[in-house]
Amino acid sequence: MTFDRSLFPTLLAVSLGLLPVAALPGADVTAAAAPPSADSLPIETAGVPDGRVVSDLEQVLDDIARHRVVFVGENHDRYADHLNQLKVIEGLRRRGKALAIGMEFFQQPYQAALDDYIAGAIEEPEFLRRSQYFDRWRFDYRLYRPILRYAREHRIPVIALNLESELTRRVGAVGIAGLTEVERGRLPDRIDRSDPAYEARIKAVFAQHPGADKKSFERFLEVQLLWDEGMAERAADYLRANPDRTLVVLAGGGHIEYGQGIPKRLLQRVKVSSTTLLNVGDQELDPAAADYLLDPTPVELPPGGLLGVQLAEHGEGRGAQVQGFGAGSGAKAAGLQEGDFIVRIGDQQVEGYADIRIALLDRRPGERLPVEVRRKGGGGEDERLRFEVELH
Repeated sequence: MTFDRSLFPTLLAVSLGLLPVAALPGADVTAAAAPPSADSLPIETAGVPDGRVVSDLEQVLDDIARHRVVFVGENHDRYADHLNQLKVIEGLRRRGKALAIGMEFFQQPYQAALDDYIAGAIEEPEFLRRSQYFDRWRFDYRLYRPILRYAREHRIPVIALNLESELTRRVGAVGIAGLTEVERGRLPDRIDRSDPAYEARIKAVFAQHPGADKKSFERFLEVQLLWDEGMAERAADYLRANPDRTLVVLAGGGHIEYGQGIPKRLLQRVKVSSTTLLNVGDQELDPAAADYLLDPTPVELPPGGLLGVQLAEHGEGRGAQVQGFGAGSGAKAAGLQEGDFIVRIGDQQVEGYADIRIALLDRRPGERLPVEVRRKGGGGEDERLRFEVELH
């Protein structure tokens, strides 16, 4: 039995009343250019329903294409999983399917940013700011970039499936019973707790962590239910409004395996044919967990250039405040200090964390960049200082 382990730290933090992972200050893990493409990735695919073994995803895409909804689960931080997802999307489009892509990684209030990016009305940096991607998800954007660029190139709608983190964080803190009337108005139309296997699977993961008590688990479970029901409701609404579209749902494997998360709850709302695919990764996976198991050859993103700074969650005024430094920090070696506010990197003005991620998105280790900071002087006045930082 497996679960989307990359999801667990956020769930646990929320259910225990702590800050979610996405809200924690952290090192500027960033991106680099020219990652491997989907075409360069060899894939072995095990077809589960009748025990057949297929050596190529193409051999099962005709069967997959018969369905109105295709769920493709992932390990969030595995690039090979996302290239698999792109291969599914490309294969369905080649078969003449009018597609839409539902993504866990974007939250529903930011749908307009996705729409404008896919339509070509805004460019990538503005899309990342407006969708608040780096504040609300924070996994390396390059993992999803090929899918989003393909969708933009072919004008494939991308649907923000997830509820806003403010709501799930609130449920983690006070439970559904503690919500205000206004907050309750944001809940999905139903929250089904009738599946004991679903609850047992989540409890098994929760129990692996010492100090977890019953009250914490109830909130942990409520947050998971809220995510699954919220994404299922959004997907069902889209399918009803767009009867000509095939929807490919991309989400963490824990939301898809055994059909207990999003799939079951979507099918309770709208009667459509569906199929599930899971990327296996390093874990052992029960063949009954999905209709197809995908086992891609591992492929890694090239390392991104890092400043090597820890950033405060909130800062006073404009800029991103340096709270600390990582080992071997190029920023520290150049002369930056704790308490500095980074206000510019290269030609990119910095208002906050997202701007740093955008400024470094396609930078590589060893590159040198001018970094401007605002620092309090001895007399309390602000000074502007400029440093040349080697990215590590």
